[in-house]
Amino acid sequence: MSANRLSRPMNYDVIIIGAGAAGLFCAGRAGARGKRVLLLDHAKTPGEKIRISGGGRCNFTNIHSGPDNFISGNPHFAKSALSRFTPYDFIAMVERYGIAWHEKHQTGMQLGQLFCDKSSQQIIDMLLTECKKGGVDVRLSTEIKSVSHDGQYKVETAAQSFTAQNLVIATGGLSIPKMGASGFGYKIAKQFDVPLTETRPGLVPLTFTGEQDDTLKALAGTAAPARVSCESAAFNEAILLTHRGMSGPAILQISSYLAPGEEVNIALLNSDAARDLLLGAKRDHPKSNITTLLSGHMPKRLAEYFTDDLETTRLADMKDDTLITLAETLSNWTLRPAGTEGYRKAEVTLGGVDTHALNSKTMMANTVDGLYFIGEVVDVTGHLGGHNFQWAWASASACAKAL
Repeated sequence: MSANRLSRPMNYDVIIIGAGAAGLFCAGRAGARGKRVLLLDHAKTPGEKIRISGGGRCNFTNIHSGPDNFISGNPHFAKSALSRFTPYDFIAMVERYGIAWHEKHQTGMQLGQLFCDKSSQQIIDMLLTECKKGGVDVRLSTEIKSVSHDGQYKVETAAQSFTAQNLVIATGGLSIPKMGASGFGYKIAKQFDVPLTETRPGLVPLTFTGEQDDTLKALAGTAAPARVSCESAAFNEAILLTHRGMSGPAILQISSYLAPGEEVNIALLNSDAARDLLLGAKRDHPKSNITTLLSGHMPKRLAEYFTDDLETTRLADMKDDTLITLAETLSNWTLRPAGTEGYRKAEVTLGGVDTHALNSKTMMANTVDGLYFIGEVVDVTGHLGGHNFQWAWASASACAKAL
């Protein structure tokens, strides 16, 4: 065979770049439709974000997932894909593979978060099996040198080149760079003049500075249920004080909505309930200690934090106005974060490929035939709790059907 024959690019129907949740799922479904699929990734192993998610058990979807659980510059964009591939469609697939799962339970709340009983590796293995069934050519540890388009897409790697009529970008965002996250998908969008929206870390712990930081550090390791809000959103879940600032589900959720410099409000107790609790206790149990009383409704260290500066802690000796002010603080603890822990600790990337530039039914760029963007690289970001995986499955399914 001649050298010229050996250097000829290998041809496929579709090349998918990125072997994360969206890329793996899209590859398997496109392969099942008879497409010749090449799946490329620079990582040594596929589905790394799947592997670490949910504490290693993969929060693979949320049964309540719908358009209201997503943030985007175009809030209507995700509706089409989400309605055509639902959480129950993915659950059916999980059950076909005999993967046992459970819903996370929290007192008084139905979060709808579904996890594997055993390991997140089961989801990765399922997706890889689907790829194998579909004849997908999976190539890992593959560095891409360039992407071009001249009638068809050509992807040059360090070893060889590949061509296809369709190119799918499923490279994710900038979050967790130690796992190989990069801006490759945004680079490709720019190359083909597909517009981007501003990106920033999402679902990320908050940081503080100065005296505020010092006092919060003293509470490190303390967790409590709370209602956390800003001007545009509110969440009822747990907060966690850390040595670096504040985290926990409610804080991660609000971080995706919090504008730089904006205050965050934390309600440890309902406003009316806090007032009734304190004034009622003074009336009925005047000899009680205020710190002891609050310790029955929140961690002791938090109770001490809010009562340490009081002149007295004996309820009978406290003025009603003091108790009312304390009740207001407990129901509206206002903090101003200095920033976040950034992409290093962010679970997702907000922003990305502008959804106004994509077809919501196919995920193809409106101005570039055969170029698709799916998953986290797109400006669609879910709430915490399985919604981002559901977007990965739904956007990948929509894309695969169009290939």
